[in-house]
Amino acid sequence: MDFQSFCFLSMCVCVCVCVSLQQKGCSPDVVALKRSIKRLENKLLIRAWQVDHLQKHKFFRLISPPRTPSGSNNDNGTLENSNTTLMKPLPPAGNLIVHDRDCSELFDRKRPTSGFYRIRPKIHLEPILVYCDMDDGGGWTVFQKRRNGKVDFDRDWVDYRDGFGDFKKWNDEFWLGNEHIYSLLSDGKNLVKIDLMDWAGQRSHAYYENFQISNEADHYRLQYGLYSGKAGDALAGGNGMVEQWSAGLNGMQFSTRDQDNDRYIQGSCAQENNGGWWYNRCHVANLNGKFYRKGEYKGQFDNGVVWGTWRGLWYSLRHTTMKVQNPLLRLPQGVHRSFSGDVASRTRTRAAIFFPVFR
Repeated sequence: MDFQSFCFLSMCVCVCVCVSLQQKGCSPDVVALKRSIKRLENKLLIRAWQVDHLQKHKFFRLISPPRTPSGSNNDNGTLENSNTTLMKPLPPAGNLIVHDRDCSELFDRKRPTSGFYRIRPKIHLEPILVYCDMDDGGGWTVFQKRRNGKVDFDRDWVDYRDGFGDFKKWNDEFWLGNEHIYSLLSDGKNLVKIDLMDWAGQRSHAYYENFQISNEADHYRLQYGLYSGKAGDALAGGNGMVEQWSAGLNGMQFSTRDQDNDRYIQGSCAQENNGGWWYNRCHVANLNGKFYRKGEYKGQFDNGVVWGTWRGLWYSLRHTTMKVQNPLLRLPQGVHRSFSGDVASRTRTRAAIFFPVFR
């Protein structure tokens, strides 16, 4: 028997009892039973609303509110006992509806197909619409996608901060927004995968551990850990010391055409390369550059959608995807869920768990 049927039968029983008691003149009991009926009606309405809401948003989940410990209320509106002091809970109004923190949590709970879903990375923030890649091992939250050149990535600071693009079809292009990316990556306990495809259909990829950016006050400064993959470590500038010094992106701030935070004294990397990015002086990797068709291009600047360690700076890629996964939700059973200990050793250990290391 479901909750609604139970409430309905309970109300019927209460009504019958009320009629019987009224005939016997038990007015105090009748009043108490009427109050019970009213409470059941309220619970029934709340449960009906929750069921309707879940049917419309089937990937949301219900959690029960915390139980109230025994104790007495003080003058400050808190609940006290001998061991703890807690804020007084909200009045009972059924269970609370919440969103998953990211696509990893959604995947572990529901195993849905790839598509757009609403998540809430931080409890104090509003839910956001994201594309979840559930096919490549599952649980990837996509924050950048290039597919067809329909979306212009040469944008101002505010657009890159808030996000832009299309969020309807699987092949839509978008930038999720630096504020949303910051909320997803702020703790640094994640794994970022960058998927690349050229115009011949050849694919490659790069992984980065502990990928994170700072807040807007620090211009969304980029930090990341160990690299692994087949496309080459373009974010580090490649293998040469000169290139790493001038094009390595670790520690670089985000720049757009109207806000220059790069280290290029003679000009603006964002203006030359037609897109917002973490520029140094300027780059070996830039996935937000100008979308050139057919791969190889010519111009005054190497401003294409480039991953220099794979196809070079004068080859603009056809498809790019930047996506993040919480590796703690992907650990095999029995593996310790902790980020304590030596940084280098722990990242190498997780690299061996999560993806093959290419030398």
